[in-house]
Amino acid sequence: MEGVYVITGGTRGIGAATARLLARPGTALVLGFHADQAAADDLVEELNTGDHPVEVVRCEVADPAQIGDLFAKADALGPLRGLVNSAGTTETQSRFVDIDADRWTRILATNVVGTAMCCREAARRMLDASAGRRGAIVNVSSRAAALGSPGEYVDYAASKAAIETLTRGLALELAPEGIRVNAVSPGIIDTHFHARGGDPDRAARLAWDQPLRRCGTPEEVAEAIVWLLSEKASFTTGAVLDVSGGR
Repeated sequence: MEGVYVITGGTRGIGAATARLLARPGTALVLGFHADQAAADDLVEELNTGDHPVEVVRCEVADPAQIGDLFAKADALGPLRGLVNSAGTTETQSRFVDIDADRWTRILATNVVGTAMCCREAARRMLDASAGRRGAIVNVSSRAAALGSPGEYVDYAASKAAIETLTRGLALELAPEGIRVNAVSPGIIDTHFHARGGDPDRAARLAWDQPLRRCGTPEEVAEAIVWLLSEKASFTTGAVLDVSGGR
C-alpha cells in the first residue's frame, strides 16, 4: 500500500474534493468530520472499495482526545503518508468591535490549535524511522490571511495568518528529516463556508469582482493540495500556494 492519508474536514467542500482525488489503488483514507454523519456516510459509499479503503471518524479538532482517535484509526490501516488540514470554522460576519473573547477562543481553538495538534500527531508518525518513506503535510489557509477580511471575519483571517506562519516554521524544522509542509491559500470558493458565515450567496455575489470573473471550485483547490502531497512537489516545502484566481 502506498500509505494512509488523513484529511480533517474530509467529507465536505475542499476536504471531500481532495478525498476523491486521493482515492486510488494502494491508498487508504481516514476522513475526519464534525457533524454531518449523512454526508460522511454518502462519501464512504461513493469511494470505499477493496483497493482503497475509506474510513470516517467524527472529530472535533478542538478536542485533543478526538484527534487521538482520528490518528489511531490511521495507525490501524498502515504508515501515514500525508495529512491535509482542511477542518476550519468561522462564525457570522461581524465588525471587529463586536467580536467577543469567547468567539476568538472558539475560532483559534479549531483553526490554529486544532491544526497544530494534527500536525504534531502527523509529524511524530512521519519521524518514526520504522514507517519507511517520509510524508507531507498540507494546511488549508485562505487569502483572508493577507487581506484581513475587514467588517466580516477579522478573527478568521488572523487564524489563517497563524496557519501560514505555522506552515513555514514547521517546514523548516522538518525539512532535514525529509518531511515537507506546505499550505494552499484559496480565494472565494463555492462551498458551504459562506452559509456558515450567514451569507450563503457571498460567492456568487463576489464572483464578478475577482480577476478571473468567477469564484473557484473545491476541485481546483484539491488539485493543488494533491500536487503538494505528491512526489512531483518533492522540492517544495514551506510554500503557501495561492489558489485564488488572482484575488
